[in-house]
Amino acid sequence: MALNTAASGRREQILREAARLFAERGFHGVGVDEIGAAVGISGPGLYRHFAGKDAMLAELLVGISDELLRGGTRRVEEAGGDPRATLDSLIEGHIDFALDDRPLIVLHDRELGQLRDADRKKVRRLQRQYAELWVTAVVGAYPSLGEADARACVHAVFGLLNSTPHLARPHAAPGRTRAEALLTSLARGAFEAAGADG
Repeated sequence: MALNTAASGRREQILREAARLFAERGFHGVGVDEIGAAVGISGPGLYRHFAGKDAMLAELLVGISDELLRGGTRRVEEAGGDPRATLDSLIEGHIDFALDDRPLIVLHDRELGQLRDADRKKVRRLQRQYAELWVTAVVGAYPSLGEADARACVHAVFGLLNSTPHLARPHAAPGRTRAEALLTSLARGAFEAAGADG
């Protein structure tokens, strides 16, 4: 059991550093040796954990899409059928992702096309399912909005929240608490404005 935990921890460390390096310099701008050096093992040693860079990229992008869907599904269940509470919880969860996993947002924007067809389709399927959780909550919270408008609003809010890596240089960015408050206010405001107009 300890060996499995250690191996899992090492895989997570490799993925975290790969995400950071890929986001900083691009998928093709980073070699296996550099990823290995970042985690203190030889480049060839990475092959005990991953078949190669392609496998790392796939695990990162499929993994975060799956994690968002699982987390979103859990939040929907925990909200107990209250559409506003569901929407607030989904917003909170996505803001946590946007602030904590910025390299993965950059990676998705720039490198999704590097995935094999099957992996790219899987990412897209998971993302559609995640977006539909939001659409259901928005339609429930703002019944005057039709499903098509709700879906357009959801994708616009995703664009807003996922812009966090591009908002400001780290030293000029607001602190975590302030960023959460701003993003929450902007996301809620977008849905409220659309719902009032619907």
